[in-house]
Amino acid sequence: MRFGRIILKTAAIIFLVLVSGYFFFRGYFLGKVIDKIAAKFKNEYHTEFKVKDAGFDGLAGVKLEGISIVPDGKDTLLRVDHFSASVRFGYALLADIRVKDINLQEGYLQLVKRGEYRNFDNFLHKEKEDNGDSDENDKPTTEINYAKIAYKLISRLFAQVPNEVLIDKFSIRAIDDDRNVQFDIMQFSLKDKIVSSNIDIMSGKSKQTWQISGFANPSAHKADLHFRNADSTAMVMIPYIDERFHFKAGFDNIRLQLNGFYFENEKLKITGYASVKNLLINHAKISKKDVVIENASCDYTYLLGANFISLDSSSEVTFNGVIFHPYIRFENKPDTIYYFSVRTEKTMAQDFINSLPEGLFSHITGMETTGSFIYRLDFVYNENRPQDMIFESAIEKDNLHITKYGQADLGKLNDEFFYTPMENGRPMRAIVVGPDNPHYAALEDISPYLKKSVLTTEDPSFMYHRGFIVEAFKQSIAKNIRTGRFSRGASTISMQLVKNVFLTREKTMSRKLEEILLVYILENNYLCPKERMFEVYLNIIEWGPNVYGIGEASEFYFKKRPAELTLSESLYLATIIPRPKGFMWRFDKQGSMREFATRQFKFLGELMLRRNLLLPEDTSGFMQQVKIIGPAKKFIIKNDSNVVDTLIKPEEDLFE
Repeated sequence: MRFGRIILKTAAIIFLVLVSGYFFFRGYFLGKVIDKIAAKFKNEYHTEFKVKDAGFDGLAGVKLEGISIVPDGKDTLLRVDHFSASVRFGYALLADIRVKDINLQEGYLQLVKRGEYRNFDNFLHKEKEDNGDSDENDKPTTEINYAKIAYKLISRLFAQVPNEVLIDKFSIRAIDDDRNVQFDIMQFSLKDKIVSSNIDIMSGKSKQTWQISGFANPSAHKADLHFRNADSTAMVMIPYIDERFHFKAGFDNIRLQLNGFYFENEKLKITGYASVKNLLINHAKISKKDVVIENASCDYTYLLGANFISLDSSSEVTFNGVIFHPYIRFENKPDTIYYFSVRTEKTMAQDFINSLPEGLFSHITGMETTGSFIYRLDFVYNENRPQDMIFESAIEKDNLHITKYGQADLGKLNDEFFYTPMENGRPMRAIVVGPDNPHYAALEDISPYLKKSVLTTEDPSFMYHRGFIVEAFKQSIAKNIRTGRFSRGASTISMQLVKNVFLTREKTMSRKLEEILLVYILENNYLCPKERMFEVYLNIIEWGPNVYGIGEASEFYFKKRPAELTLSESLYLATIIPRPKGFMWRFDKQGSMREFATRQFKFLGELMLRRNLLLPEDTSGFMQQVKIIGPAKKFIIKNDSNVVDTLIKPEEDLFE
């Protein structure tokens, strides 16, 4: 017993000495820490770090007054008038520093960019020491589990989030030449797991106040936050990006919920919920109108493994009135592979039509349908084996019918109608598509050579596909991924027809999406026979300056009716479809075809022969010179023979 009392007394004395030493020397050590930080900033970042006054607050609290960070010769990056924080004393004794609370009052973080000048450059170009000894042997020899690393980092991050935070009158400013945006955090608090804030935002001439409120429990890895405008009648508008990128974005409110994260079976799992109401976006490449998504939400499950990250298929997205399950995955070992799939639940067709975002599908507005469908899409792309790409799309229809067309009346293709071509956004002369037009040519009154030539150049499988060529889509996607841009499309005659008759020529995502949807409806509901679609197509497409339809083209170039066109003339007309206004560059001043045009001409004829579209006797003399004798001749006479048409695609690309 006596020995035990001696041990306890000794331990108590040691504890008292340690505590006394801590309080006696802590001021000295705090000063040393600040000096060390200042020296690091000066030596490594050429930046001055200052603290006017530093001290302690209570048992485990630190107070700093007059903090400033100023890069040499540049604008102040950070100024804080008062900062205080306390740590959890029990953890500190175990050398595990965990912040208990933070109080920050008055100050600003300022990012300045004027031309090449930036006041934060010093922190972007820190040079790493290189003693020349690094080589392949420095690489880790064991497999890195990125899921485990991420779990440790996220856990550590949440462990450092204070239980209480108070920020009062702190500004975040961004100055980008003549564009300025400022976030004034008038008040932000996290106390008793309740979050509240008021943030004034000034950008250009606009001003708004944002509110973030809700629940946050960092120690339990849970949060439920709401983000809205303080004025309930106004949207939250994202500042700066409109001035900088001409991209307008806003919303009524956003909800972000974290239910937790777990590490099990060598995978990091993160679950939660997110929603947005009245999301508004506007950009010239998306749509000419504001695009509005009324309601969108996602019950999400993210999985992170040793070599992959994914949005799990158990996630559920509600998009207005449509529910679907997405699956997105990226993995980098042993190959870099992208996975994407979507599966809808049974969806009423009218609910789908009503769910299309306002401003994105204006030509579908007013469409009425019956029945339902289930849709699935599967896409897999392996960078090392692009030829093995999987692209499968399927729809299971149940009594699905269109009872009323929207703005785009697809049924009009079956009757005579007026067509107004568009050029550079301006309407041209209206054309009657039907017998009342003297230049109109029925399909049976058009040379079979012309029909075969156009199908070969534009869409060889037109008569058999249902609006889209899956293989062409796959090749297009693969090339766009390789080049990192939309460098190739996969347009069919069906798509060209819908684009010309019902849509504008604007190069926007909205127009392309409408084109795809309208083509699907047209082709898969058998609204118009293929022969009639091809007939309309040949009678409306542009063949030259103010020349529309094969009837006008035959007269313009050859003073003939379409039925009288020879093989050579048909091959010529088919090759100018991609760039009809540049036809004159195919000829020299004497009216003879240039060498590149002759090669293209010959390539097309031989291709049709190999595909058994022509008989050997058809090609007798097909390489004869094309003689332009119609009104088009005057354009050739004015042609400068020194000009080379660099815009003409190689023949191998034209028919791939």
